[in-house]
Amino acid sequence: MSKLFVVLGIVLASALGIAGCGSRGETIGTAGGAVAGGAIGSAATGGSTIGTVGGAVAGGVVGHEAGRRYDERHPR
Repeated sequence: MSKLFVVLGIVLASALGIAGCGSRGETIGTAGGAVAGGAIGSAATGGSTIGTVGGAVAGGVVGHEAGRRYDERHPR
């Protein structure tokens, strides 16, 4: 279980670093999507590292796009 938290921590830190240049909606979407995707990927694959990282990447991409679209609909 601690392996899962280490992987999720690394993925989350990476996602936050990548999303640092984006808007607030993109940043929150990327980070939230990466965490949720990592958890779902881990659960779906029985805790494998590949499933966790793959789910985090996919979740980060989906979350980033959702955040970008949110920012487009709600300009400041």
